[in-house]
This record gives sequence, C-alpha cells and structure tokens, in this order.
Amino acid sequence: MKLYIKQKIFSWVDRFTVKDENGLDKYYVEGELFSFGKKLHVFDMGSVERAFIQQKVFSFMPRYFVFIDGRQIAEIVKELTFLRPKYSIEGLGWEISGDFWAHDYGVLQNNRAIVTIHKAWMTWGDCYELDIADKDDEIVALSVVLAIDCVMAAASNSGN
Repeated sequence: MKLYIKQKIFSWVDRFTVKDENGLDKYYVEGELFSFGKKLHVFDMGSVERAFIQQKVFSFMPRYFVFIDGRQIAEIVKELTFLRPKYSIEGLGWEISGDFWAHDYGVLQNNRAIVTIHKAWMTWGDCYELDIADKDDEIVALSVVLAIDCVMAAASNSGN
C-alpha cells in the first residue's frame, strides 16, 4: 500500500496531510508552534491521535521518540559519521539504508522491506511516496518516516 506526503513549503508550523493511493486524505499531521523541541501529532481523518513524535532536547545528536497509544515504541537517532548520514531505529528491530540526501531509502527488518521512501522531484514543496509492505505496519512506518525526516532536518539545520 502507498501513502503520499506533501508538505507545505511556507508554513509557520508543520501541518500537512497524508494521502492514500487514490489521492484521498488518510491522516493529517500537525506540529506544535510553541513547544520545547519539535513535536508532531499524527491524526486519522476522524481526529483521533494515532501517533506522537517528540524531539529529545539537549541531545548531542538529533534524537526523536515515536509514541503509539501513549507508549514509546521507537527512538530514531542520527549517528555520528563524517561522510554519509547514518540513522538508527531503536526499539523495533528495524534498520535504515539508502540515500538519505536523495530521499530514496528503505526501512528493513531481517532483510524484509517494511517501507520504502522515494522523493517525488519537480513538485512544489516536498512530496514523498511511502510504499508500505504490510498494512499492520502502516501507522508505525509512517511515524518512523516522519521522525527520520525530523532528524534529517535538525541535522541539516545544526550542521551535524
């Protein structure tokens, strides 16, 4: 199954929708404008919060936590490297590999694809296609991809 994320290019807070394969709104994501560290809430179209992503402040390397139903299920961390960015996902047994700068990467578990991410070029703003292998992993995979995007943005803003 595929999900599509198109982030608005000029926004004071993160606010965007996630669409399904048919172009219908499936989730919406809202950030908190006045918060200590970045925070994102993922809601279904019935306004039920499905996931929460929170930045760990005062961390040497960018670090984000993913919560589902109020329980922390994953921690996404940018690892200290010099040439190519490397990220780890703790808590799920998932691994990340690919070209992060081109937004062409995948999340795997035991060499099985959980989700692949591709950036759609020549669009106004950032547009990403997520190809999720198992519907049961949908909200977790979406949340992990959003957290990875937050880590990448924090790393590029801080020069890490």
